[in-house]
Amino acid sequence: QVHLVESGGGLVQAGGSLRVSCAASERTFSSRMMGWFRQAPGKEREFVAAITWSWDGTRTYYADSVKGRFTISSDNARNTVYLQMNSLKPEDTAIYYCTADRAIRQATMRGLEHDYWGQGTQVTVSS
Repeated sequence: QVHLVESGGGLVQAGGSLRVSCAASERTFSSRMMGWFRQAPGKEREFVAAITWSWDGTRTYYADSVKGRFTISSDNARNTVYLQMNSLKPEDTAIYYCTADRAIRQATMRGLEHDYWGQGTQVTVSS
């Protein structure tokens, strides 16, 4: 069983930056797709970003609400993923969860069905 462990959350002022990380507990685990979701109080969990690795290269995907402000990246081993968050807004406040999949599933990338989920890390943006 692979466990995903998020870190790097915290409190930041609006306009600031924060980087959250997600590492797979099994160092030999090599995923084909990893992503980030978030859930704000009283709201549904929503897609934030994803990164995929395939024969034709690495691709990234973003929710419209974070495009141009957030960047997803990974290490070479494809078992750690990062989310660099810039120009943060109070509405970015949420628990951020990472996901990992052994296969690329374009149709469900932005949905909630993934092989593995992390426990989440709190990100709070003050106004």
